[in-house]
Amino acid sequence: MQIDRLLEIILLLLNKGHVTAKELSKQFGVSTRTIYRDIDTLSLAGIPVYSSKGKGGGIELLQEYTIDKSFLSEKEQKNIIFALQSLNAAQFPDIEMTLEKINQVFKNVSKTNWIEVDFSYWGSSKEEKDKFNILKEAVLTKRLIAFDYYNSYGAKTSRLIEPLKLIFKSKAWYVYGYCRLKQDYRIFRISRIRSLSLCDDFFEREMPEDFDIDSDQTKMSQIVLIKLKFSQEAFYRVYDDFDGDTCEYGDDNSLTVTIHLPFDEWIIGYILSFGSFVEVLEPDFVKDIIIKRAEEIIKKYVIRK
Repeated sequence: MQIDRLLEIILLLLNKGHVTAKELSKQFGVSTRTIYRDIDTLSLAGIPVYSSKGKGGGIELLQEYTIDKSFLSEKEQKNIIFALQSLNAAQFPDIEMTLEKINQVFKNVSKTNWIEVDFSYWGSSKEEKDKFNILKEAVLTKRLIAFDYYNSYGAKTSRLIEPLKLIFKSKAWYVYGYCRLKQDYRIFRISRIRSLSLCDDFFEREMPEDFDIDSDQTKMSQIVLIKLKFSQEAFYRVYDDFDGDTCEYGDDNSLTVTIHLPFDEWIIGYILSFGSFVEVLEPDFVKDIIIKRAEEIIKKYVIRK
């Protein structure tokens, strides 16, 4: 389409500063006569483009011209800047140079650095902060990673993974990839990864087309329907952790959450973290586990005479 070609011509001139009609003709697969008609169209639209003949001649833009004077509104320019700043905050590789170039093009747009992204938890060590940089580098460059992994029951295994994707799900970060130990795709909670290292070896595997995190997690975990009743003292955490559609207010100033969750040791610890401010309503086997754990806790603090 002509409009696409016109836009590309402007961007080429902004980047190169000077091109010939013959070069443009070859790049777009049209005649030089069509290119000169495009230049006339741009000139009529107010774009300061001109052509010169003879040795060293060609097509150029006025040096003072910037893209913000033509087809992008100030709001659109800001959207581009903010999107690039978001990538920069997430430490996307080589984005700073791109951001600086775009800032030069959009000269009148605020350069306020409005966002900061830190994937690590509060008070985390440098090793924890470096995890995401290593994982991001591994995913983007298709390099193997090695690490020790602690499952929800505290068992440690050493893994060699082809990392394919970083995922944020249910208030936690995960890395999805092909595990060479299990010879299958696996999801790993990043907070349980230790001694992470980036390997020198590369891999070629791509993301499976039928990937779905919920179905993949279901294959590896027992999914149970859990019903929890919270007292007012725990509402602030409930609002943080659960979607409003899963919550129901009771006449006794309680909040009941009904949700499907993968059942493992983490769920038991999570429920216990609410102390006396939560009651398990369903299922019965989860109730029994919580009662048993509570009794074991009491035994540790009973003063023996």
